[in-house]
Amino acid sequence: MEILKPNDSLRNVKITRNYTMYAEGSVLIEMGNTKVICTASVEDRVPPFKKDTGEGWVTAEYSMLPRATQTRKQRDISRLKLDGRSGEIQRLIGRSLRSVVNYRALGERLITVDCDVIQADGGTRTASITGGYIALFDACKNLKDNGLIEEIPLSDFLAAVSVGIVKGQPVLDLYYELDSCADVDMNIVMTGSGKLVEIQGTAEKIPFDRRQMNELLDLAEKGIGELTAIQKECLGEDAQLVGRVSLDEESRCSNQE
Repeated sequence: MEILKPNDSLRNVKITRNYTMYAEGSVLIEMGNTKVICTASVEDRVPPFKKDTGEGWVTAEYSMLPRATQTRKQRDISRLKLDGRSGEIQRLIGRSLRSVVNYRALGERLITVDCDVIQADGGTRTASITGGYIALFDACKNLKDNGLIEEIPLSDFLAAVSVGIVKGQPVLDLYYELDSCADVDMNIVMTGSGKLVEIQGTAEKIPFDRRQMNELLDLAEKGIGELTAIQKECLGEDAQLVGRVSLDEESRCSNQE
């Protein structure tokens, strides 16, 4: 197997804003051959546990089109239940996005970020988080532009990337061929300021030690720094609107799934 890029580099990354007509925020994110459409929809309602609190909520849904992969994947609706993998991934996306949201600044409304994979070549969950953040930003900016909120309720940037150990070497941003044979597979979510949000790491074949884990974290931090720079370039002057509010620590206790 030939590794098609340097071990410490990202695949080619492209984020296209306003990709669809109707959603308050929408992007197409491309990381190599992985492509995900992320849309953010705003509703004037909240889950029951947020009702009459003055606080909003952000949630996410994730799905993969049947021919996003080499063989057709059956639609969830045909089985009348959500695929276990899809459920786990959409909870990860929701948790990650909420980590940088000030609920009070959002107000009592719900933003749902839908992440639909149209082509999968590894790293679909991390691409969904990185692209979903921009869709979420644009939905919030739509609220601000219409005078419904005073500030963008995002305390920081947010991005995610995969890392792993392949043939004994740490590798950043695994495409499918690398991911499928990795000895260690890890997904890292971090804020733009370098704070960890989530680490999902598994020894697929060979256990790894603390030194190797630190190498993978350093590699992920490098990659997420580059992704954050791409996000900022994508937003242009709008990037200055992020971080004008801090997290409301008192509302963190209600950070339910």
